[in-house]
Amino acid sequence: MDTHLLGLASDTVRVGDADIAALRGALRGGVLLPGDAGYDTARTIWNAMHDRRPAMIVQPLGAADVVQAVAFARDHDATLAVRGGGHNIAGSAVCEGGIMLDLSRMRSVQVDPAARRARVEGGALLADVDKEAQAFGLAVPLGVNSTTGIGGLTLGGGFGWTSRKFGLAIDNLLGVNIVTADGALRRADAMQHPDLFWAVRGGSGNFGVVTAFEFQLSPLDPQVIAGLLVHPLAQAPGLMREYRRLVSAAPDALTAWLILTKAPPAPFMPAEWHGKEVLLIALCYAGPIADGEAAAAPFRALGTPIVDLVGPHPFVGWQTAFDPLLTPGARNYWKSHDFAELSDAVLDTLMQAALRLPSNECDLMVAQVGGQVNRVPADAMAFARRDVAFVVNVHTLWRDPGQDAECITWARSLFDALAPHAMGSVYVNFIPDDETDRIRSAFGPNYARLAEIKRRYDPQNLFRLNQNIAVTH
Repeated sequence: MDTHLLGLASDTVRVGDADIAALRGALRGGVLLPGDAGYDTARTIWNAMHDRRPAMIVQPLGAADVVQAVAFARDHDATLAVRGGGHNIAGSAVCEGGIMLDLSRMRSVQVDPAARRARVEGGALLADVDKEAQAFGLAVPLGVNSTTGIGGLTLGGGFGWTSRKFGLAIDNLLGVNIVTADGALRRADAMQHPDLFWAVRGGSGNFGVVTAFEFQLSPLDPQVIAGLLVHPLAQAPGLMREYRRLVSAAPDALTAWLILTKAPPAPFMPAEWHGKEVLLIALCYAGPIADGEAAAAPFRALGTPIVDLVGPHPFVGWQTAFDPLLTPGARNYWKSHDFAELSDAVLDTLMQAALRLPSNECDLMVAQVGGQVNRVPADAMAFARRDVAFVVNVHTLWRDPGQDAECITWARSLFDALAPHAMGSVYVNFIPDDETDRIRSAFGPNYARLAEIKRRYDPQNLFRLNQNIAVTH
């Protein structure tokens, strides 16, 4: 019986059993069809807002399998979704009726401690890289949730607790092995296909399937000063202004974020605070313990915290600290702005919104960036937003589909209230599926060059399920 695939022209493409059998025979990995064991697990991604059923799921074991899958999709003009970790807010890792290329079986991480380099397969998660690199006292700047996929995070930029000291993930990228739309496996780095290498460093998944990333690693002791300071939300107006003053003079090694949320029922939180509004100050110092203690001291002296958890922690443990805020299987909707500064108006708007959180799991995140991130020229690679000091992410998270309208309306309303004070740009990895109008602002002045490279490497826009760069002819 034929399999019907969603075509690139939104038509139906028929694929015979013989063609699928031939694909199976060419792969070391496997092919899942609806009804097969493992199909529902494979199609399920982090954001439960996106519940889609691909007509076919290909699970490669290596680059040769990816070549076969991309060629199959191209030859049949079929819609193709690429899953790394499946963590993208827009749900682009899975498609309805098309082919899902699931890289989750490609998670190898190989570290060369002498050269301080890591080769990471495209399906690896942050935890895979952190654990392998930290075994040798090394690290690459990544995100803040251990279950995030390396692929999507890196292709969009990648920032987290060590980025102010070491830069973005893409600033530490030495090269990629990438399967482009013509089915070729290419090495893209400073010497080979440098235009493609320029584009993948921030251009999202527009240019192909990365089967392996090569990163430069930096020394980072396995123990760092990190932790949370938890304060009553009533104290937030003054504390956020003190935070603003302290981070303006903070060394690059120190990163401090704000999170306005309701206290989770965590073991470290006194029971009487569970479900009540709080302000979290999250700190991490990417350097010696003694220096970290000194850098964290002014933050720890602020107010009277409910809980002070700042101290020496394993870095790989700290990288999982926010996993409970980003658990899979919940409904998620994000709205995000970039800021050059945190004005009083911005802080007051966040404070008022935190008093009206529509669910116990929503949070407002103020991420401090800057430092080394902002010392790279805007045209050095596709990621152009090198003047951002803070990223504010409105993270709406809930479980009941009946709350969809309430939660999304709340997020959009706050987004609109913050817009007059924002820079107009946005981090590409934080764009939900209904914000296609912001893609140009995400890529900024580099959009035209990205569109030209897209036209050369993917003229039919096979790789379109991403923050897509339009191909014009």
